[in-house]
Amino acid sequence: MLRYLHIRNFAIIDNLEIDFEPGMTVLSGETGAGKSILIDALGLLLGDRADSEAVRHGSERAEVSAEFLLDDTSQAREWLQQRDMLDADHAESCLIRRTVSADGRGRATINGGPTTVRELKELGEFLLDIHGQHAHQSLLKADIQRDLVDDFGKHQELRQRIADLYREYRHISERLASLENRDEDGGLRADYLKYQIAELEALKLSDDEVASLDSEHKRLANAGRLLQDGQQAMNLLYEGDEGSAYEQLNQVVHLLHGLQKLDSSFNDIAETVESARILIQEAGFSLRDRIESLDLDPARLDWVEKRLGAIHDIARKHQVRPEDLGQHLQNLSEELGGLESAGEEIEKLQGELKRLQTEYADLARDLHQARCTTATRLATEVQTIIRELGMPQGCFEIQVNALEETQPRMHGADLIEFLVSANPGQSPRPLNKVASGGELSRISLAIQVVAAESTHVPSLIFDEVDTGIGGGVAEIVGRQLAELGRTRQTLCVTHLPQVAAQATHHLFVGKEIVDGMTRTRISTLAPEARVEEIARMLGGVDITEQTRAHAAEMLGVAAA
Repeated sequence: MLRYLHIRNFAIIDNLEIDFEPGMTVLSGETGAGKSILIDALGLLLGDRADSEAVRHGSERAEVSAEFLLDDTSQAREWLQQRDMLDADHAESCLIRRTVSADGRGRATINGGPTTVRELKELGEFLLDIHGQHAHQSLLKADIQRDLVDDFGKHQELRQRIADLYREYRHISERLASLENRDEDGGLRADYLKYQIAELEALKLSDDEVASLDSEHKRLANAGRLLQDGQQAMNLLYEGDEGSAYEQLNQVVHLLHGLQKLDSSFNDIAETVESARILIQEAGFSLRDRIESLDLDPARLDWVEKRLGAIHDIARKHQVRPEDLGQHLQNLSEELGGLESAGEEIEKLQGELKRLQTEYADLARDLHQARCTTATRLATEVQTIIRELGMPQGCFEIQVNALEETQPRMHGADLIEFLVSANPGQSPRPLNKVASGGELSRISLAIQVVAAESTHVPSLIFDEVDTGIGGGVAEIVGRQLAELGRTRQTLCVTHLPQVAAQATHHLFVGKEIVDGMTRTRISTLAPEARVEEIARMLGGVDITEQTRAHAAEMLGVAAA
């Protein structure tokens, strides 16, 4: 359950701390004091979209944090354990914090560790269930009606299996359509590919042949320079009669031998020069062998130039680089293979679609039967409550119609519709055709009460869901909420004294102006103050003793 809430610089709230208790707690106060802002802050804490406009004017950031107490068997505790987010030293509670800066950036933590908005949403579903004041408006939407039935019947696992199957079916359908479209002109494309492949295969291009031919062409095309410069280098290095590097080193060696006899310090120098002379001699031998081995046949040059020309012509025609022709041939062959096997692939995919349709039909049938059973139970319970809420002859039905489509759908093959008849003698008709605003509010409240009774979420919040209800009906609403408060924590924002009187705890939300700034304040009402607040909600500007007596009577009856 929610034990503690701290809000700072959020909307008109500068700094607010609230301790919560088990049972039913009501929040009341003047319009605009900030009651619903508390609900918005809790929504932000548990994954709602962050908005920089929520940051209090003049502040750098807004911050919301809360502590939730965890039962040993709670789903929230299990969720935290699975993700190693449970605080071992304080395993009985969970601390959540979220901040939003004025530039729109935000940060969130669970038990001090960083987390994502998605994880906040997942955890929030196990901690808190917020029923908004505008729920009756969304009740007119077909997808909301379908989700209400599925949530009440706990059909999530079956719905997920159908959704996964639908996505697989759609993926295969798109693949099949692509193949069928390609197969329509596949014959012409295949003939063209065969022609291109034959042309490339006739070239008989081997691996790395282009690089090898380029290197050979460079050598053959520069034959004159290779011979001339090579012979000149040979003369300078080794074979020149006079002045070659080898001959000069011979003279140096002879001179150093003489110096060694006179001074042994020349030994190292003599050895170094001797090594250089030997290296020069070896280089000369290698250079001579290389020059003699040069094959500079002009006929070979002509053949290489023609071969390179043919390769470049084909490369230009296919719009690829010469060195990529081998990969291009492989790509064309794979595409041709794909076209030739498209028929087999199409047949395979068609068979897969039939299998998925059969599997979908079985799952959709199971979901339809589960929905029919759930719809009957939900409708019966809702009808019981709406008859207590000022519609004594009200009739509420949930119609589950199976669609005849064989194509898989994301949410199953049913059209779910809520039907209502407010007066005797009238057949039930769709909500948006017959229900007034007040009737919609009562039906919505009845559904939320029934849904809340079936959920395992420990804390429930009702944000002015009693809008449009008054008199004795409001008292019944308060009793329904108080009954929920016997088994779980129930928080209710209301303007109705009949509802507020039923609560176990009463919080008053007010506002004050300090230094020209509006601030929200909150206080827990003692019994005397609570009588005064109920009287304020009952009366007008002037509160009389008679009004106070009526308020005290309402509180006494509720407590009995």
